[in-house]
Amino acid sequence: MAVLVHSSLKYGELLPLVEDFYTIQGEGFHTGKAAYFIRLGGCDAGCLWCDAKESWNADLYPPTPIAEIVSRALHYPAKSIVITGGEPLRYPLGPLCDLLHQNELEIFLETSGSHPKSGSFDWICLSPKKQHPPVGNIYQEASELKVIISDVSDLAWAEENSRKVRPNCMRYLQPEWSCATHIIPLIVEYAKAHPKWNISLQTHKYMKIP
Repeated sequence: MAVLVHSSLKYGELLPLVEDFYTIQGEGFHTGKAAYFIRLGGCDAGCLWCDAKESWNADLYPPTPIAEIVSRALHYPAKSIVITGGEPLRYPLGPLCDLLHQNELEIFLETSGSHPKSGSFDWICLSPKKQHPPVGNIYQEASELKVIISDVSDLAWAEENSRKVRPNCMRYLQPEWSCATHIIPLIVEYAKAHPKWNISLQTHKYMKIP
């Protein structure tokens, strides 16, 4: 699948930066870990429950030099970087990853896998979306599979994706925040019956942090 990238972004030296901030990872395998987040703009998945809808339109965010992004990250003590979006794989991430690794930072990618992979990562969290399924070899490279559950039908989607990842890939079911109250009991019982699955909660929302 070809990715249409604005001419100023196509080499990966500039990226549409929505925001970058230092916080605690709130979900998935690295829950509780201090990390510097780099959120890139642009996404065509259109998930109704997305909590970062402001990131969808990349044109709202001027291209930012990756050297500037990395420089800001180096002001903080944590050595972990989370690249998220939007959908970060819409852009060539090789130059950003190289610069981060040159500064001895570890890189965690959050992606739906809907665009071809670029860049080198220490951990890949794959969160597939039905409307834009993953492409390429991302299933076999994923360290973690995180499926958002908003109703019982999403469990079948979770199992479909689980069959495609490596046996040692961590598997998480995560309740969609707006319906968490009634979805959590369903997920709890499912994980008890299918213990290959773990449960991920958006703990940053409970802690009221970014």
